[in-house]
Amino acid sequence: METSAEKRQCSCEVCGSIFSCNSKLQVHLRMHTGEKPYTCEICGSAFSQKSAVTSHLRRHTGEKPYVCKVCDSKFAQLCILDKHLQTHPDTKTYTCRVCESAFITSVDLKKHARTHKGEKSYSCVDCGSRFSTSSQLRKHVRIHTGEKPYRCESCGSSFSQRISLKKHVRTHTGEKPYSCEECGSSFSVNSSLQKHVRIHTGERPYCCTLCDSRFSQSSSLKLHMLTHTGEKSYRCITCGSEFARSYNLKEHQKTHTGERPFACNQCASAFASSSDLKKHIRSHTGEKPYSCDICGHAFSMSSNLRKHVRKHSV
Repeated sequence: METSAEKRQCSCEVCGSIFSCNSKLQVHLRMHTGEKPYTCEICGSAFSQKSAVTSHLRRHTGEKPYVCKVCDSKFAQLCILDKHLQTHPDTKTYTCRVCESAFITSVDLKKHARTHKGEKSYSCVDCGSRFSTSSQLRKHVRIHTGEKPYRCESCGSSFSQRISLKKHVRTHTGEKPYSCEECGSSFSVNSSLQKHVRIHTGERPYCCTLCDSRFSQSSSLKLHMLTHTGEKSYRCITCGSEFARSYNLKEHQKTHTGERPFACNQCASAFASSSDLKKHIRSHTGEKPYSCDICGHAFSMSSNLRKHVRKHSV
């Protein structure tokens, strides 16, 4: 087993990268020193690695040892084959021996393999966090620099990651690529679909450590915890009333302004909150979504159901 001292010996003093053996470290150091000890005997070009000379020589010999398994095209370098394979996006020719995950290119497979080895050669100079790929490190560094290179063409919002921009764009396009197999509901992001699916499965993975209540979402657990702590961080500047959630404060403030932005489309009634409008609409539709588990009586409001259930316990 490698000791901590040996690990320090295989660590680059310039950038903090860690390597599994000293020979790999020595090759890496040439990136910083600019040393190129390997020379092409034909044209004199110099390289930092012996493998790079071997690859370069094929330009002179015309040798193309790397063959595409899909279309039989031949290439002199593995990296060029990898780029070519991206023209066959439905074909994943590289398979992980550990978990059998498949990848289009050998580079993607190598990156993935590091997750099994636990190898994290890329280190953040600001906080010391380590990553298995250089791309992960670049994304992380933006936390420190505040860089947001991905900009929305519709509204100008900027994001640190391309995937965040992609999700944001859907708020403009209305695209909802993630669909529930049970009910057909669609969502713009996969995480929202996963939360929704718990409605059907009944899964509640988030558990309160104080009373064993369980919830389908972490946000619901956080709100529930406030019932134990009694914390009310949101205060009305008009009357001093305090609330546990910012949403409740916003709803309350409308009682001071008289604002009623939620209008019923079946009558002239208007309400300060969307929840009050939903309750009112049931007076038109006759909907009674709250049912008693004991006798089956149904109610349009949860508060009426709670009052009813108490009658059974008397």
